[in-house]
Amino acid sequence: MEDSGDDHGAFMEKFILLPPPSSDQQQLPLHGLTFAIKDIFDVAGRVTGFGTPDWARTHAPAAATAPAVLAALGAGATGVGKTVMDEMAYSINGENAHYGTPANPCVPGGSSSGSAVAVAASLADFALGTNTGGSVRVPAAYCGIFGLRPSHGQVSAENVVPHGSDVRHRWFARDVPTLSRVTDVMLPPRYDDDRAVSSFLQTVSRSWALSTTTPTRSSTLQRPKYSAVMQWWTMETLGDSVSSNVPCIGEFMTDLSAIEASSSCVPALSAISRVMQVLQRSEFKANHAEWVNTVKPNLGPGIRERVQEAIASEDESAMEDLHAVRTEFKSALAVLLKDDGILAIPTVPGAPPKLRMDAALLEDFRAKAFSLLSIAGLLGFCQVSIPLGTRDGVSVSVSLLAGHGGDRFLVAVAQELYDALKAQAAAAWGLSA
Repeated sequence: MEDSGDDHGAFMEKFILLPPPSSDQQQLPLHGLTFAIKDIFDVAGRVTGFGTPDWARTHAPAAATAPAVLAALGAGATGVGKTVMDEMAYSINGENAHYGTPANPCVPGGSSSGSAVAVAASLADFALGTNTGGSVRVPAAYCGIFGLRPSHGQVSAENVVPHGSDVRHRWFARDVPTLSRVTDVMLPPRYDDDRAVSSFLQTVSRSWALSTTTPTRSSTLQRPKYSAVMQWWTMETLGDSVSSNVPCIGEFMTDLSAIEASSSCVPALSAISRVMQVLQRSEFKANHAEWVNTVKPNLGPGIRERVQEAIASEDESAMEDLHAVRTEFKSALAVLLKDDGILAIPTVPGAPPKLRMDAALLEDFRAKAFSLLSIAGLLGFCQVSIPLGTRDGVSVSVSLLAGHGGDRFLVAVAQELYDALKAQAAAAWGLSA
């Protein structure tokens, strides 16, 4: 592990967790690798802080270690510490009023901010995070590393502090071979996926012009050998498909907030975002309302208001309609992608927001971001964020998304296309690859 003595504000605490003794240690799949752990995963004997001092103060040391941590150790990796996260995992901003903001030229993105920075700064070879709204994909994009959000329900959430119903294990890596090695360890043996990488024939893409930091639509970021068989869509076309094939979405499209309605988001995808966020708000309330009302924690700005809104919400009567949208959307996109389809979208809508950004501008950015992040979030599909390089000092990424259960297929596709994606991005920007 390369360590300059500066942890870039990434760690809550540093410690060493050694893999269990083994006679064939060098043959283990993650032998020689180090990993960092978001402070949402239990490590036996240590208090899990959940990003906020009052949580740490009111909880005892963990009695057991989270399965993801045990899996990494069992595969030969060495744990190097707990990382800073956004309070209660309720933000994609990457700022923490109590523990500081891990170092990034703008902000690192959250809520798995410290884990992403630990990997980007070569303080660990890979890192564990969680992702409900966008907490791995966003910091991966901002920090210029790989981030995988696996399909819902594939990895145990035991001994992980819940945010919503799907706070699952996610992971970061600086290179795709390491990402692939970690994926093979984290996904259960029954998860074998033998679909052929070369068989994916349909890619759905949005217009790259949404952000000035992404390539233009004319640079179609595709490997030449696939150019004759890929179908490229814009986000507007995808939005039209959602409107046509998810009839339940109509009432939510008429109920968008002023920020959502006035932003450049596609209305159907803004409505999908609204559905996901209301569901998550209800799940957060179910998990944490009692603790919040009893402890009255001192939460930082932004988080405080979001938590109060969740605790005060009364969305139960709408649950049936929300779940109907999720079911219809999942069915529609599964038909579109089939077994070997890939959805290609920007991970985030532009350059990271600045620290202490104007609240109205930040909310506009969040609305645009969630119109992208909510696709996989609501569906439970897998998504990988792929770094393409930097432009004007800002990391640029693209995300590939596959249907539920296509995780290994997705990582294999990322590995196959990575060099070509980077080369074509560089060409689009007039740079050498």
